[in-house]
Amino acid sequence: MSESALKKVMDHAKLGLEVREQFFQTKAEQMVDVARAIAVSLARGGKVMFCGNGGSAADSQHLAAEFVNRFKMERPPLPGLALTTDTSILTAVGNDYSFDLVFEKQVQALARPGDVLVGMSTSGTSANVLRALREARNRDVTTIGMTGQNGGDMMAASDYLIQVPCGDTPVIQEIHIAAGHVICHLVDHFLFESVAELQPFLQGG
Repeated sequence: MSESALKKVMDHAKLGLEVREQFFQTKAEQMVDVARAIAVSLARGGKVMFCGNGGSAADSQHLAAEFVNRFKMERPPLPGLALTTDTSILTAVGNDYSFDLVFEKQVQALARPGDVLVGMSTSGTSANVLRALREARNRDVTTIGMTGQNGGDMMAASDYLIQVPCGDTPVIQEIHIAAGHVICHLVDHFLFESVAELQPFLQGG
């Protein structure tokens, strides 16, 4: 067996475990806050939208599917939407205007006050994600940024910034989807298992 190949496996696994443990130890309360904000939006008739590029585009679709279909428990479908899936919209906007606008124009068309937008960018510098987050804020949409240790410009555009303490793109993406799963689990908790926990936040808006 190749020792160098085996070392690559174990090094990646070790880094992923260390970052995952650090992330959830320091961000557990933030996961609850983010999930509660999404649950409040959904309870009030809002929707949650996702956007990102490359692997983050796949994660956007993945998480939207968890809302529309189900996560773990049997419950009604929830309105989740990935802004990464309509090739006609993406290519029309990219061709006629700019790739930087492919998510922003969808936010302009689809977002309503009280909705939620989750923007994923491991670098924090993806222009199309940043533009979508800024436009969402202009429309009274709650913005959630998911990024890596640098954060880029996402902090200024995000009501909640989920920041993975790592600079390795694959590990950041692995933690993003783990965080997304936790958020889905908690949204179901607030909406269908412990509605009383959500009531004070619904009354406050």
